Amino acid sequence: MTPPYRVGDELPPLEIPVTRTLIVAGAIASRDYQDVHHDAASAREKGSPDIFMNILTTNGLVGRYITDHFGPTAVLRKVAIRLGAPNYPGDVLRLTGRITELRTADRSSADTSSDEVVDAVKAIEAVVQVTGGNGIGRHVTGTVAVTFPEPSAKRTGA
Repeated sequence: MTPPYRVGDELPPLEIPVTRTLIVAGAIASRDYQDVHHDAASAREKGSPDIFMNILTTNGLVGRYITDHFGPTAVLRKVAIRLGAPNYPGDVLRLTGRITELRTADRSSADTSSDEVVDAVKAIEAVVQVTGGNGIGRHVTGTVAVTFPEPSAKRTGA
C-alpha cells in the first residue's frame, strides 16, 4: 500500500481571521489575564498599538491546524513553537506546514482500571514544520510531532 504521506509534503494553508473576540477569548480560556490581551488602552500604554494574541492561543491554533489535517484520531505528541511578529485584531494568521519526518510507531491504549493494554494499532508519527505569518511578518515558527493510525490498521477487540 502506498503511504498516505511523504517527507516533503506540504499541508494546505489555513487562514484564520484575527478578531478581538478570538484574542480575548483565547486569553481568557488559557487564564492569561494580562491586560495587553484584552485592554487596548493598557496595551498602548505599554507600547503596543493594540491588544495582541497570547502564545497559548497561538499554540492551540497550531494544534488545531495539525489535527484538522490529520483527522480526529491524530494525537499531538509534541508542540514546540516560537513567536515573532504579534497578531493584532483585523489581520489574518496564515498557517502552513511541511512534513519533515515520518516513522512507524506503535500506539497503545490502556484499560485505566487495570493498566492492561486493550489494543495496539500500528501508527505513523509525523514531524511537521509549521510557520504562520500575518500582515507584518512571521508570527510563529515551530515543529509538531503527531501520531495517527496507519490507513490499513484495524482496531482489535470490541
